[in-house]
Amino acid sequence: MKEKVHIDPVLGEVRLRKSARARRISIRVHPDRGIVVTVPYHAPYALGVTFLEARREWAREALERAGARNADLPEGEDIESLRAKAKAALPPRLAELAARYGFRYHRVTIKHNTSNWGSCSSKGNINLNLNLMRVPVPLQDYILLHELTHLHHADHGPGFHAELEWLLTDHFSRHGEETDFQSFASAAASSRAQNPLSRTLERALKAYRPV
Repeated sequence: MKEKVHIDPVLGEVRLRKSARARRISIRVHPDRGIVVTVPYHAPYALGVTFLEARREWAREALERAGARNADLPEGEDIESLRAKAKAALPPRLAELAARYGFRYHRVTIKHNTSNWGSCSSKGNINLNLNLMRVPVPLQDYILLHELTHLHHADHGPGFHAELEWLLTDHFSRHGEETDFQSFASAAASSRAQNPLSRTLERALKAYRPV
């Protein structure tokens, strides 16, 4: 992965990365690492700069929000503390959901990374990010069900989205009286998007970033 530093007049230092896996330009904001713009490997860095400039105000606000969330973390809530909590909470929850909906996976591992919330390998191994402990339970469950669905669908095609939406709808109906679940369900009910519950949760998760 290639990388260079760009100095933006408003945002300051921004890292421009070229990735062979990237299919489009994207921006990620981190309270400590700052702003990272990823561009497809064969695209010029200038496209990343143009993309950044068009979204400068969004990036500035996102950086402020990320800093506020980081400042609000309880004292002592370090990585090892989160890892211990994640190991205690996430594997049992994943096993419960898998048993309920008939999924079988091989192994679950808790990791710390900044690239994704979870992943599922072709061998049926599921990785979960310890930073899931920093998001509301309904969003945790969204990621767990997302990765379980990958046991049936390797990609994010129509079949994947249809199955995930069904799982989420059933799961949220079981928690209909719980405030956190109810708020997301209400937002989805007013959405006109296809697979509204999935899309609502996906958008909500963007307010958080793996750190």
